[in-house]
Parts: sequence; structure tokens; C-alpha cells
Amino acid sequence: MDEFAGVLRAWRDRVTPEQAGLAPGLGRRTPGLRREELALLAGVSVDYIVRLEQGRARNPSPQLLTALARALRLDDQERDHLFRVAGAAVPTRGLVPRHIGPSVQRMIDRLDDVPVGVHTAAYELILWNPIWAALFGDPSNRTGLRRNMVWRYFVEKSLRVTHEPDEEEAFANDLVGHLRTASGRYPEDPEIPSLVARLTQTSPDFARRWGEAPVGELRSSHKTVHTELVGDITLDCDMLTAGPNDLLFVVMTAEPGSEDEQKLELLRVVGLQELRTP
Repeated sequence: MDEFAGVLRAWRDRVTPEQAGLAPGLGRRTPGLRREELALLAGVSVDYIVRLEQGRARNPSPQLLTALARALRLDDQERDHLFRVAGAAVPTRGLVPRHIGPSVQRMIDRLDDVPVGVHTAAYELILWNPIWAALFGDPSNRTGLRRNMVWRYFVEKSLRVTHEPDEEEAFANDLVGHLRTASGRYPEDPEIPSLVARLTQTSPDFARRWGEAPVGELRSSHKTVHTELVGDITLDCDMLTAGPNDLLFVVMTAEPGSEDEQKLELLRVVGLQELRTP
């Protein structure tokens, strides 16, 4: 694990807080990330990061390695090296890609005036910008299935979104059809059949739609998002896919010059202030 510890420290030192979307703070001894900041970004304890960097923690999970690669903004080759020196199998093409490269990170960094959420092909939310968090609630407070769009829609019913009746039906069918497409595209991924099994058991609506065997992709739509801070906002929601990793970009925009655009701007200002308040 000496090589793993070495590259982890080196890659942590080269990522600035600003690149990671964090405030730089005062009294920094290094331009790179502090251990506390990497732990926050990766969703683990500071003590565990210390043990990894000292070579005392063994066999980190693929989920943690993926989170570290994302937080450290590794490219594909660096991500693969991180997996290898950790003694883990490098993700294959039969698994849903969960890695986000530096170019995608930079793209999201620059889209700071509209809500953007990046999902895997299986609907797991893996990256978002601050205004997305202000609009839908901070995803960093959710883990596991609670970060999955289809789970939140069919089981938790917590997306804060409504559509016109015909668009609601199309959206629900598209969610199921996109998930079935992903299951065919990534047959070796164990998380998709596990997700489908749990959805089928807990949501009769999902089970009925899955039984009808739809196949398709998630389409753009018109949504009303319900917020506590600024009330209802009607937005256009566009779905974009990018690169070989099948990432799904969900981008929300308001009609120029509309009251909804004003509400979105107010949410960007007020909502982000609230997110930063301890």
C-alpha cells in the first residue's frame, strides 16, 4: 500500500480548495486539500484518510476509491492506477461508469448560474453545482439509494417536482425505460438488478411499468419545482449525455425575462447563503 499512500498524498496536494468547490479559508500551509477537506468530499472520516495515507488502512472499497478519484479530479488513467495500487479490480466496461474526469468537473464549475446535476446511467447523482443543491436540497446529506433519481421518484416521492398529467406519465415511463436500457448496456453491474428488485418490491407503480418492458431514454420536459425559499418555479429540464461514461446531465433553465428566471436568480443568491450557514 506504500504506492497507494504516496499517490494519495501527492494528488491531494495538487488539488486546490477552489477547484474542489470549497472556500480556501485562512492559515493554510499548503495550496492543496487538507485531509479534513478530502474526507468531506469523499464522505469518510478524517481518521480513515490519515490511515490510508500512512499505509495503515487496507483494502479500500471500490465505492470509496471512486469517491476519492472524483474528489481528487483524477483522469481515467490515474483512476485506474489508484484502483490497481489499492489492490482493487479496475472497473470494466460491463459496469456502470461512476467516474467523472477533470473536463466534466471544469464544465460544471463554469455552469454556476443554472442548476446542473450529473447522474450515472443508473440515475445515481454523483455531481452537482451549488444552485442545484439550493433548488432540490443538499444531496451531500443523502447517501445510497437516497441519491438515486428513480428511487426518490417512485419510493420516496421526494423530488419536489410536478408535471402536467401527460408529461408526468411520460416522465415515469422514461425513467423506467432508461433504467432498462442501462441494464442491457451494463449486464455485469450488480447494482442495477439490486435496484430493480428493491423498486419492484416497494413500488407497485414501478413494478407495473417494469413489467411492460419499456426501453428508451429520458427526454427533456417542463417541470414545476416546489421550493420553500421562493415558492414554485417553472423550469425547462433538458437531458444531455456526455462522453464514453454515459453520464446524464440534467440542466434546468427558466424562460428569459420571466418571473421564474427572477425566482431562480433569487434562489441562487439566498439559497446559497443558506447552504453556507452552519
